[in-house]
Amino acid sequence: MMRALGRLILVPLGLLLAAITTAGVLLTLGLERFTRVRVGRELDTALIGQLFDVIVGASSLTTVGVVGPALLVVIIGEVARIRAPLYYILGGGAAMAALPLAARAGSLGPNLADLGFIWQVFATAGFLGGAVYWLVAGRGA
Repeated sequence: MMRALGRLILVPLGLLLAAITTAGVLLTLGLERFTRVRVGRELDTALIGQLFDVIVGASSLTTVGVVGPALLVVIIGEVARIRAPLYYILGGGAAMAALPLAARAGSLGPNLADLGFIWQVFATAGFLGGAVYWLVAGRGA
């Protein structure tokens, strides 16, 4: 009984802390990577427009694109009692890496060479979110 009650507290807490970590990484690392990619280049308004299209699309897909796969990773991990950190880290990275792919569907042209850093940032944020979830709740699955 007490174990189940503890899981009911730890799982949502782990998800909340993982979401906060992921959002922080997206904001800080994303801004840093965007600045690094753009240094020394002319300001291309089309590229900035494409970046904002991805951001708007990503924010609108957040509920379905991130929360759904993240919950699926957590539910499978809890039911199967998976305690391996690699499972949660890779699962979080996969959930976040899928978001820009879904957001760009139909909004960007075929040349995405300049926007490759977006997938790096999203995957990194997902990896760290998965690691935070494992630290808080996944170790005791």
